[in-house]
Amino acid sequence: MSPETRPLTVMLVAAEASGDALGAGLARALRTRLGADKIRFVGVGGAKMAAEGVQSPFDIAQLSILGIVESLKAYPRAMARLKDTLALAAREKPDVAILIDSWGFNIRLAKALRKQDPALPLVKYVAPQVWAYRASRAKDLAGAVDLLLSIQPMDRPFFDAVDLPSVFVGNSALAHDFSHADPARLRAAIGAGVGEPILLVLPGSRPSEIERVLPPFEDAVRRLKAQRPDLHVVVPAASTVADSVKARVAAWPFRAHVIEDEALKDDAMVAGTVALACSGTVTTELALAGCPMVVGYITGKVTYALLKSMFKPRWVTLFNIAADETVAPEFLQEACSGQILAAEIARRLDDVSLRETQIAAQNAALDRMGRGMADPSEAAASALLDFLRARGGAV
Repeated sequence: MSPETRPLTVMLVAAEASGDALGAGLARALRTRLGADKIRFVGVGGAKMAAEGVQSPFDIAQLSILGIVESLKAYPRAMARLKDTLALAAREKPDVAILIDSWGFNIRLAKALRKQDPALPLVKYVAPQVWAYRASRAKDLAGAVDLLLSIQPMDRPFFDAVDLPSVFVGNSALAHDFSHADPARLRAAIGAGVGEPILLVLPGSRPSEIERVLPPFEDAVRRLKAQRPDLHVVVPAASTVADSVKARVAAWPFRAHVIEDEALKDDAMVAGTVALACSGTVTTELALAGCPMVVGYITGKVTYALLKSMFKPRWVTLFNIAADETVAPEFLQEACSGQILAAEIARRLDDVSLRETQIAAQNAALDRMGRGMADPSEAAASALLDFLRARGGAV
C-alpha cells in the first residue's frame, strides 16, 4: 500500500478503565472525522477500546496498579508488558501514539518509544496532577512527549512554564450523557418497587482497590442490610475487575445485583438513592447523574504516608476540590471502616433534605469544573488532527 493510500495509523495506549473510556471516545471521534477507511487503530486498551477496533495484546488489568509497594511488586510484569507494547509499535509503525493517563506506565513507554523511533509523534492525554503534587513531573513530561491533551483547566500554567504545548479539551466525565438513562428500567431489572431505596456500591476499577476497598464496603452493606432488609443493593462493576467483583458478591449473605451492561449502569446511577463509591472518575459521573454519595478509599500505608506529605489539596474528590469544601464526605485509610461508612449512608437514606442539599452542592461544583463544555472527545480529536497537520501529516 502506498503512503498516499495507507490509512492514518493511530496507536492508543490505556492501562486502566478510565483511560479505556477516553481512548474509545477519541477513537470514535477520529473515525467520524476521517471515515472508517482513512484511519485504523492499534494499541493497548480494555473492552471499550476493543469495541472501537483496538485489539490489545494483553489484559490491561495486569497494569492497573496503584501504590508504591504494589508498583514495586508488579514492576517485572509491567516491564514485560512495556516490551510487548514497544514490539507492537515496531510492528504496526503508527503515525502517532497517544498515551492515555496511567503516569507510571506511560511515562516509561513515552521515553522508550522516543528511543525506539525518534520521529514518532507522541501525545499524552491527561496530565499528571502537578497542581496537586510533584510539580517536577511537568518537566519530565515535557522532555518525553510533543503535545499534552489536558482535562483540567488548572494544568496549563505548569506546562507552559516548561514549554510543553498543551490543549485543554475538557473532562470526558463531565460530558457523560444521562439523558437516556431510565431508572424505571433498572428498578424493573432488580425487582425494586417505586420509592424503595437503592444503594449503589462502586468499589473501584483496579484489582488493588477490590482487595483493599471492597472489604469495608462489604461490611458497611452488611450493617445496613441488617437494619434495612428492604434496601436494594446494586454493584456496577468495571470491566477490568468484573470477574473478581462477581466472585466476591456471590459470597455475600444477601442478594446484590452486579451490573456490567453500560446502559444499565447509567440507569443505576440515576435510580440510586445513595452511592458508596471508591474515589475516582466514578464520583464525577455519580454527581452528574444526581446521586448523593459517600466516598471511601484505602491504599498502602507507605504510599499514603508519602502522598499525604506531598498532596496539596485537602480532598481527593475532584468536585470537593473544585468547591473548596466537603460536598461528599470522604473517608480514607483507617476512617474507611464499615461502621463509619454505614452511619454516613444511613443518614442520607433517612434524610431527604440532606440528599437534596448534597445534590445541589454537587451540581454547583460540577459547574465550576466546566460542565456544559463541548464534547471532550471531539475537542481531543480536533487538537490531535491540528497537531498532525502542523507537522505535515496527511490528514
